[in-house]
Amino acid sequence: MHEDSPLESGKWWHRWLLTPRELRARGVVGINMRNARYLLPNNPRKLYRLVDDKLQTKALAEAHGLSAPETYTVVRSPRDAARFESKLSAHPSFVIKPACGSGGKGVLVIDGRDDRGRYLKPSGAALTGDEVRHHLANILAGLFSLGGQRDNALVEYRVRPARVLTEISYQGAPDIRIVMLHGYPVMAMLRAATRESDGRANLHQGALGIGIDLATGLTIRAVHHGKPLFKHPDVDVDLIGIRMPGWGKILDIAVTCQEMTGLGYLGADIMIDETLGPLMIEVNARPGLAIQMANGVGLLRRLEPVVNQHALHPGVGHAEKIAFSQKHFAA
Repeated sequence: MHEDSPLESGKWWHRWLLTPRELRARGVVGINMRNARYLLPNNPRKLYRLVDDKLQTKALAEAHGLSAPETYTVVRSPRDAARFESKLSAHPSFVIKPACGSGGKGVLVIDGRDDRGRYLKPSGAALTGDEVRHHLANILAGLFSLGGQRDNALVEYRVRPARVLTEISYQGAPDIRIVMLHGYPVMAMLRAATRESDGRANLHQGALGIGIDLATGLTIRAVHHGKPLFKHPDVDVDLIGIRMPGWGKILDIAVTCQEMTGLGYLGADIMIDETLGPLMIEVNARPGLAIQMANGVGLLRRLEPVVNQHALHPGVGHAEKIAFSQKHFAA
């Protein structure tokens, strides 16, 4: 899944209110450095298909024993789209995703149905069956996919976030992004929905980026469109000092995402279900750079120590990688 945006394409530095020289001094990584120094040398092109297609990623996760949202059905043709409702009669809530979607586009969250049989989004907006079928047709046609190629639609369990997270998000379900290098967690953030983002945890659409301390799982800093804030703009709750439930398992899932894909540089996306606990949502081979603003730290200060550690100790195991990150990258 591709995540580059104007925020990362060269003119986003002004949001830090710093000059380019000051940004370099603080270790801020731009898109060119990310691609040349970390992404291209560590992510062979042949491996991209494993994460650019969510169906393949979920199959890998299952093979490695990772928990992920249950897949209800896969819509592969107009015929499947025409009869999708019969496959979901037992599931009033669900999420529709393009299997090869780009930048979070095309994701449709259905929270339930009203007494007229219409489908309700988290915002309360209602969609008819025909409107949902039209959305499925757009996915099949490749409207949201990488390169505009024909696609499949994945219909899966709608995560019910842990209560501590729903309290700091507007309607939508927050998710956690962990950026990894050589299997070491280097930076983490929570993405929380706002009224502006229409219940989606997508920073480009107006969601909040909330930095997380790798050592403790506590939220430490929050930004909205690059500007720091301490309270959610819509629900007026504190955003700092919130502990992520099951933080140890979350880090374990992130490291396993690297092991199962073989990618050296990646972003692991995880959600915390109230009942099921942490769930792997997807893996990103080109994670964006806004996570630096959410944490107030340049990625270079985290990535270079990992480069050195990996060169000196290439055979370090799963638990040791987590311990190294928690020791050296504590807030």
